[in-house]
Amino acid sequence: MMDFAAIGLGKIAGDQHLPAVAESDFFTLAATVDPDQKADGTPSFESVEALVDSGFQGAAAICTPPAVRFAVAKTALAGGLHVMLEKPPGLSLAEVADLTADADRAGCTLFTAWHSREAAMVAPAKTWLEGRSVRHVDIVWREDIRQWHPGQHWILQEGGFGVFDPGINALSILTEILPGPVEVTDCRLDIPENYASPIAASVQMQLAGGADAHADLDFRESGTQTWEIRIETDDGSMVLADGGARLTIGGEAVPSAGGTDEYPRLYSRFADLIRAGASDVDSAPLGIVLEALKAGEKRKVEPFAF
Repeated sequence: MMDFAAIGLGKIAGDQHLPAVAESDFFTLAATVDPDQKADGTPSFESVEALVDSGFQGAAAICTPPAVRFAVAKTALAGGLHVMLEKPPGLSLAEVADLTADADRAGCTLFTAWHSREAAMVAPAKTWLEGRSVRHVDIVWREDIRQWHPGQHWILQEGGFGVFDPGINALSILTEILPGPVEVTDCRLDIPENYASPIAASVQMQLAGGADAHADLDFRESGTQTWEIRIETDDGSMVLADGGARLTIGGEAVPSAGGTDEYPRLYSRFADLIRAGASDVDSAPLGIVLEALKAGEKRKVEPFAF
C-alpha cells in the first residue's frame, strides 16, 4: 500500500476522490491538506508545504481550484510526491509543461486525470469510430451550476474556467475518441455582469480530416441535464449520452461495457503508472479551452446569483 494525501477537500474530493481511495488496494488515505476542512480520523495539514515538511512520502491528488493548482503541484513534486492533477490540469499549457519537467527531474509520476475518459462506453465508442469517416460532431453539455457546484463562486471568477469546467469533460472525450488536432474556428462566450468567466459558450471547431464540430455548453440548465456527444459518420450515427455512460449506434443501444465508476478506474490507472515509473500527461482538452477563451466573442449577460 502507498500513503496518499488529498490536497483540497472540496466537493469533488468528498464525492469522488476519497471514496475511490477507500476502495483502492494500492492507496491508503494517510493525510489531507486544507486550511478549513478536515477528514475525520486522518492527519490534516493546512498547506502542502506543511505536508512536505512533515516528511510525508507517497502520492497526492490536487483537488484545489485551478487558480492555485500549479503552485501546489510544484511543491508536491519538489517534495518527491507522485501527483494526480484534477481537471483542468493548469491555467496554461506552459504550466503543464513545467510540471511535466518537474516530475521527470524528480522521478515522480504526473497524471492528468481526465475522469470522463473512464466512462463505461468511451472505449467502445472509440473502437467503433476507428476506420470510419466523421462528417459532423454535436456536443451538448448543459447542466445546472446550482445543483452540481453549489456555492462554488470560484468557478465563475477569474481563472475558474466557468462553463468550461464541466465542458472540458466533453472535450476530453472528443480528443480521446477522435485523436488529432482540433482548431477553434468560432466561439461566443456569455459572461455574467458580476463574474469574469463564461456561464455559457458556443464553440465551433474543425477536427482532423476536415469535419466540423459544435459544442453547446451552458451552466443555466434548470430542466433536463444533458451531457451528450452525437457523431455523424459515413457509416451512420453514434451517440454517447450521460457523459459517456450510454452508447447508441444507428439508434440501437449498445450493452454496457462496465460500471459507471470513473474515479476508481482513475486510481487504478494512477497506481499502474506509479508501478511502471511512468507519467500520463495530456493537455489537448486544455488547449482547446484556452483557444476558445482567448478567441471567443465575449458577450455580457445578466448577473448570476447562486
